[in-house]
Order: sequence, then structure tokens, then C-alpha cells
Amino acid sequence: MNNKAAPLASSGPAIAQVVNNERCDVIIVNYNAGRLLLDCIRSLRSDRISKIIVVDNNSSDESLAPLSSLADERLIVIKNEQNLGFSVACNIGTEYSSSELLLFLNPDCIVEPEAISQLVEVLESEKKIGMVGGFLANIDGTEQPGGRRFFPTPERAFMRAFGVYKLSRFFPSARLDFSLHRGPLPTEATSVDAISGACMMVKRESIEQVGLWDEGYFLHCEDLDWCMRFKQHGLSVMFVPYAKVTHAWRACSKSRPFFVEWHKHGGMLRFYKKFFKQKYSAPLWWLVVLGVFIRGSLVFAYYGVRLLREKIGGRRG
Repeated sequence: MNNKAAPLASSGPAIAQVVNNERCDVIIVNYNAGRLLLDCIRSLRSDRISKIIVVDNNSSDESLAPLSSLADERLIVIKNEQNLGFSVACNIGTEYSSSELLLFLNPDCIVEPEAISQLVEVLESEKKIGMVGGFLANIDGTEQPGGRRFFPTPERAFMRAFGVYKLSRFFPSARLDFSLHRGPLPTEATSVDAISGACMMVKRESIEQVGLWDEGYFLHCEDLDWCMRFKQHGLSVMFVPYAKVTHAWRACSKSRPFFVEWHKHGGMLRFYKKFFKQKYSAPLWWLVVLGVFIRGSLVFAYYGVRLLREKIGGRRG
């Protein structure tokens, strides 16, 4: 295992020169993932993997400690001196990579033995395919939301907030919801608007065409942004239903809900402003902003009440 220090801030790192055209590098951004990080790395047994690059955002737990016992020459650990956010950390990992293919993977994921090869096969099957993602499974094997989806336009976000999306089972062609996991699971690789940043394999040449992750996002919606930019450059985003990755959804974020929700809603506003603001009149745009504000306020209120109940329950016990 190689340990490296990373700069305090990223100023748009250059994409490393390719020296390995046949394999892929795995980039894992870690922040207090605990034992999950070790389990994730141990699941990466594919001989197609050249490097496993862990970019740690100044974790305060012991998630990095067990890695020192791994006799894995592929493993590189980069330690940031502060939490720089997901996008910046991904770009730092890209700077240390050298393969033609890059897999961005969450530390709370377990990759099935054949999944890497299956993703590579689809990604390399056509030149216009720039990005692929696998089947994100819950611990019980059911499909998670987010692994395949339409872009969450303000209209779809509104319909989801007010429950209108539930009508999509009766009118599937209307695309009332942005999540596709409730629909039939395809049997072959399928083009979608967006996949999840929890498991996202891309070509280096596509990154050179589209650009790196947008570092204006700290946490959440940066994957949607990248998918949108890939689409804008004429590159396909593919969902591979038979490449299974088990994802312990929210395992790394449940201990800090206010922090996560703050950045999630900030990311939503950035995404909408970047790609949709010019399509709306000023009054409609401010309705979108108001909708995000109201949603954020309700979520904060929910977590506030839950935290208060837990404290009251703890005192009674």
C-alpha cells in the first residue's frame, strides 16, 4: 500500500497520461466509512484492475487503519488534510490514475466478481458510450433508486414532492418520476439519462472531451451534472442490469443528516441553475428556488423532530 499526501485544494488537476490501455483504475472517495471501506477493497478481485486509489477526505474514524495490513500493490491511499468534498476528491483520484478506464466507486459498495468485466465490456462496445453503471442492490437484493433514472427536471421534482409520480404506474410513458427502479428491469444494457456516482465507470477520452467533475458541488448532484454534460457532448450513459453491486445506501451519511441535506439541496439549486434556469421565466425560476427551500425546510424539520425525540427517549431511559 502506498500513502500519499494531497494538496489542501484542487485547482483543476491535469488528467494523468495514460500508460495502461487494457485495465481500469478504481477511485474510492472515503469519509468515515469504517469497516465498509476494507470490505469494498477486498471485493475488488478482478484482474482488470490496475490501481485502487483511495482518496480520504480527512476521516476521523479508523477506516484507513485496517488498510495497512493489505498486501495489495495496487492500493494507493491519498490523504487530504481537510474534507474537500466528493467532486474535488474524485478529481484528485483522477490525477493519480493512469488507465484508460476509471471506475468511481463508493466505499460502501461490494462489487460482484464479474461486475468489473461486465461493465468494461459494455463501455468498450461502442465509441459513443462514455459512461456505464451497474445494478445497485440493497442488502436484501432489491434494486435501489438512483442507479437508473431520468434527469430530475424541476417538473419531475415537483410531481415527486406532491406524490403525482405515483400515477406513473398507470401512465409509464408520461415519465412523471425520475427514478426508474420501480419499472421492469431490462435484460440488456440500456441507455438512460443518468446513473449513480456510487458506481460509475468512464473512459478517459470521454473525460478529456467533457471535463472533470464540477468542483462547485460539495456532496450530491455532481453525478447528475456529469451525466448531463456527457449527454450534451453526444455520449451515451448506459445502465448494465446484470453487473451487480451491493450498496449499503446511506451507511456513510446517516450519522450527519443535517450536513448531508444542506449540501444536497445546495447541489439541487446548482444543478437547476446550471441546466434549467435559462429555460424558465423569472417568476417560474423563483418558484423552483422556493420549492427547493420548502423541501429543505421540511427535511430539516423532520430530522430536528427525530433528534429531539431521540434525546427525550434517551433521558427517560
